[in-house]
Amino acid sequence: MRAAKGQRNHLSHNPLPILLMARQLTQGGSERQLTEIAKALDRSLFDPHVAVLREGGFRAGELRAAGIPVINLGVKSFFGASAVRGAWRICRYLRRHRIRIAHSFDVPGNIFLTPVARAAGVPLVLTSQRAFRTLLPRGSLRMLRWTDRLTGGIVVNCRAIEAHLIVDEKVPAPMVHLCCNGLDVGAFSRLSGVTHPELARAGLVVGVVCALRPEKDLPTLVRGFALARRRFPGLHLVIVGSGAMLDPLQKLCDELGIAEFCTFRPSTSEVREWLSAIDIFVLPSATEALSNSLMEAMACECVPVASDVGGNPELVIPGERGLLFAPGSAEELASRLETLAADSELRKRYAAAACCFIRDSLTIEQSAKRMSEIYLQLIARNRKPR
Repeated sequence: MRAAKGQRNHLSHNPLPILLMARQLTQGGSERQLTEIAKALDRSLFDPHVAVLREGGFRAGELRAAGIPVINLGVKSFFGASAVRGAWRICRYLRRHRIRIAHSFDVPGNIFLTPVARAAGVPLVLTSQRAFRTLLPRGSLRMLRWTDRLTGGIVVNCRAIEAHLIVDEKVPAPMVHLCCNGLDVGAFSRLSGVTHPELARAGLVVGVVCALRPEKDLPTLVRGFALARRRFPGLHLVIVGSGAMLDPLQKLCDELGIAEFCTFRPSTSEVREWLSAIDIFVLPSATEALSNSLMEAMACECVPVASDVGGNPELVIPGERGLLFAPGSAEELASRLETLAADSELRKRYAAAACCFIRDSLTIEQSAKRMSEIYLQLIARNRKPR
């Protein structure tokens, strides 16, 4: 990215030390975005550091391999000695490395880092909001609203969350900054041939790859699939992911008499392989921001079908690059599946348009460029006279 002339001349010799924080560095969407942003930032402008509250997660190795230091604070709970030790440790780290920007990427990071970084004298402290706050317990919500008053800005990943903060949470609009999720498109493209032999006989594969959490509303997917299969018996359902909803979903398949036409697989690193086996990707969430799993499916040329909530309509434009349906409506979802099952040319057109949109508009390079702009604009605004 290009900085302003004065900033470029100064920062090319003195990259800004910045610290990014998350609870852990596992497979979650926030952790992935933190990792990819840290690796993609222009090193002539920024010197990235990463902190985690708890050890764990393969992404720490990715960061260290890219030359980015990762500090584990060992915070087991916000209410105990480990939190005090962790706060003291990160405070010293921020001062020792002269960190100029501290940016947390998830709720635990927001709550922990914001007051500590302010106490350590970091010039710019940012938080992130990457999901609707309606999902949070009351205590976490109260603490987030407190950090809203301490932060220099809140970074959101879609327009829906931006509106949620401004309208519902009464956050002043100038405090909210949009930086959409970015995808490493080189890692997500459709593989040719049969990637999973057990699906070779399926006429058309409907599926999802996501955490099996209640807010994903996967029972609606199962019920919608069961209805559509009455008209199109060649349909097969694939659900890839782990979580509390696994047993209820399997029992629902048994009750509906479709278990033999459904494949369940736990969370896996072979996301691209599974997406390449799916023809129609369904995200039936009751609440959603900007879904990484939906973006990955679109990049892998799956036809996207999503509930009309949150950031989903920002990715899926009905009649152009996929279809939307009313959240919780198995009947409407079944109608969408039947429309697609009956028209192979329509599926090809939607899949191609969805893939082009991701590759043209939502790459990790574009996300890193936008985040850099936010950092440089806000640090210039907050810079104190010497």
